[in-house]
Amino acid sequence: MSAPSDADEPLQAWIRALERTAPFARGAGTPLPALVADMAERCASRPALLSDAGTLTYAELAGRSNRYARWALQQGLGAGEVVCLLLPNCPDYVAIWLGIIAVRGVVALVNPHLTGEALRHALAAAAPRHVIVGAALEAAAIGLPGDAQLWTHGPGGQAPRIDALIETLPAEPLHEAERRPPDQKDPALLIYTSGTTGLPKAARVSHRRIAEWSLWFAGMIDTRPDDRMYNCLPMYHSVGGVVAIGAMLAGGGSVLIREKFSASRFWDDVADHGCTLFQYIGELCRYLVNAPPQPRERDHKLRLCCGNGLRGDIWQVFQDRFAIPRILEFYAATEGNVSLYNVQGRPGAIGHVPAFLAHRFPVALVRCDPETRELLRGADGLCIRCGRDEVGEALGRIGDAAATHGRPFEGYTSEAASAEKIARDVLAPGDAWFRTGDLMRRDRGGFFYFVDRLGDTFRWKGENVATDEVAAVLAACPGVTEAVVYGVTVPGTEGRAGMAALTVAAGFDLAEFRRHAADRLPEYARPLFLRLGKSIAATATFKPAKALLARDGYDPDRVADALYLDDRARGAFVPLDRALHAALRDGRLRL
Repeated sequence: MSAPSDADEPLQAWIRALERTAPFARGAGTPLPALVADMAERCASRPALLSDAGTLTYAELAGRSNRYARWALQQGLGAGEVVCLLLPNCPDYVAIWLGIIAVRGVVALVNPHLTGEALRHALAAAAPRHVIVGAALEAAAIGLPGDAQLWTHGPGGQAPRIDALIETLPAEPLHEAERRPPDQKDPALLIYTSGTTGLPKAARVSHRRIAEWSLWFAGMIDTRPDDRMYNCLPMYHSVGGVVAIGAMLAGGGSVLIREKFSASRFWDDVADHGCTLFQYIGELCRYLVNAPPQPRERDHKLRLCCGNGLRGDIWQVFQDRFAIPRILEFYAATEGNVSLYNVQGRPGAIGHVPAFLAHRFPVALVRCDPETRELLRGADGLCIRCGRDEVGEALGRIGDAAATHGRPFEGYTSEAASAEKIARDVLAPGDAWFRTGDLMRRDRGGFFYFVDRLGDTFRWKGENVATDEVAAVLAACPGVTEAVVYGVTVPGTEGRAGMAALTVAAGFDLAEFRRHAADRLPEYARPLFLRLGKSIAATATFKPAKALLARDGYDPDRVADALYLDDRARGAFVPLDRALHAALRDGRLRL
């Protein structure tokens, strides 16, 4: 029998993923800690996790996980009780949560950069018994909730050192009397949302979902023992901390861990360490495209990169410049039950559901009001499905994990927040669907495309403006290296006016930019305000910090970057100084 051709690969990817996760559909399946322990027996000396701080082989990773499991038992951590983890990316990060969840503890993966109210909120949402922080972060953990105990990892802190304590505990597999094997439905992790519509929420992630994520992606990207994944994404998020790690550990490969992304270091790292895969998210790929040419940017062994958020306007440029053989773009959310996969490599698409899997991935696009976020309903009281290429909110049907008519929604630690994400009586009386909060469209070929976040879309002059679609048009203008679009309020007007934050290269021409936008966008969608700077603030997952940009608005007293107003009467962008801002603020200048 001949080997599968490249044309067969999309189908083969689906088959591999389905085969690896088949036990879970039957109510069986092995939790990830047990999968790692099994891999340690089969390939003990193979490197599992590599970093500047050192390497853990599979045997060493399993041994350290066993020590952390014994620490949890020694502390009397009960089933379902929480440990908050605030560490930078490192191999021990994985060993800690693998060990604790192996004995039915729950680990909350908290952003170690949080401070103040955001940190207090994250800790309170988890209600932990213990909090583990890096020694350099210890001061940030002041104000622990309840009677939580503080531990430090690494030298220099004042609290007890957990990494020193576990060295006194055995690394051998847990004895029968020590074992507390988790059930599929048991909670394992709390992973926080990005906080797009407020403070981050702690999403519950079960053992089943962790193992399914790991095995599904191991099948999708066909992980092999000789694969090495480059991972510079935050490990407190599901992609960098679970998907990139779990997919490799489930397939016997290795993960090269970096504490943070560096465009200047990226290609040297990938080449020096023989990486065959890398995981991306958000605008990471755009940063690489915008970086100056690197001597080794095509000197690599990469066979595939996998992630979400690769925008269509740079897809082909990115793939061609860096000689990336395959790109697997996907769509998913930590707490969500909607997942889409673009295994065909269609530029710009976030996924496609094969007809034979429609029952496994029940997703619907329905009409909604982008401003009020309300789902629109027909005379029968049910939601209205979108037609082809019509923009609507993506919903995922909620059902039992073993059923074929829906997928589970495990919710947040806040029951009120969980209830807000559920829509009922959507396509049939009594049904329930998860609201993604994302606007999408589906073309005639069945490919899904991300349009915008509900809340990012705004209304101006009675028209809805999709910020990501406008940003893609602006980014295509010569000289523009990055474009972010958002809405800002203007006194005396309804809705929000468009504003764009740009970074530009030498030779950027403001008049040419205006002509570019006027030729390609309707007048209501063209940004009235511009902010030109050397960089654009981003979140830890490389998404532009739109909330911060919108908060600063076009006020020269808040913004150090150059500001401009599109004077439609004069047909040109003019500098927006304090006098012009005052005229807008006082209603003396109408737009």
